[in-house]
Amino acid sequence: MQWTPFGRACAAVGLFAVTALSGCTTTVYSSQAGAAAVAPQLTVERFLEASNVRDVDAMSRLFGTADGAIGDTGSTFGCFFKKIGSLFGGTSCRSRADVEVQLDAIARILRHNDYVVTGEEPVPGRSHPTRRVFVNLKQGSAEVRALPFTVVRSDGGRWFIEQVDLERVMRQGR
Repeated sequence: MQWTPFGRACAAVGLFAVTALSGCTTTVYSSQAGAAAVAPQLTVERFLEASNVRDVDAMSRLFGTADGAIGDTGSTFGCFFKKIGSLFGGTSCRSRADVEVQLDAIARILRHNDYVVTGEEPVPGRSHPTRRVFVNLKQGSAEVRALPFTVVRSDGGRWFIEQVDLERVMRQGR
């Protein structure tokens, strides 16, 4: 096989292009563990932001249990069966109005000027992955230090705020 000057030039350009493009590639390593590690903190941050503007709809999607968000009140038909099941130890449905009143009260208690996530730790002995996220919450001139938020992961992989020490906020804040 004989190379013509045009063929050599094309081969050189092709080799250069392959070499140049290989230098421009980026290898992305996706880590489910890395994403899962920040998810509880992000949930707390989103919840605090929503509570500060009293966005009870957003709060209802972030507050809940391993079974799901508190805002998922279900249909009337589904609630009927949940209420019957609650007589035998199941969970009962809550009305949307009840959920909104509860979350509005939480939003008023958590109202803040600023916050800083200061740490996180696992909560042992739980059937679902659960983390405790600590936040310093500044309310006016007062500050609630290391306020714990218990955050639990549902079977669907979403993280929900399950518990907040509101009594501590009311005692130390404001």
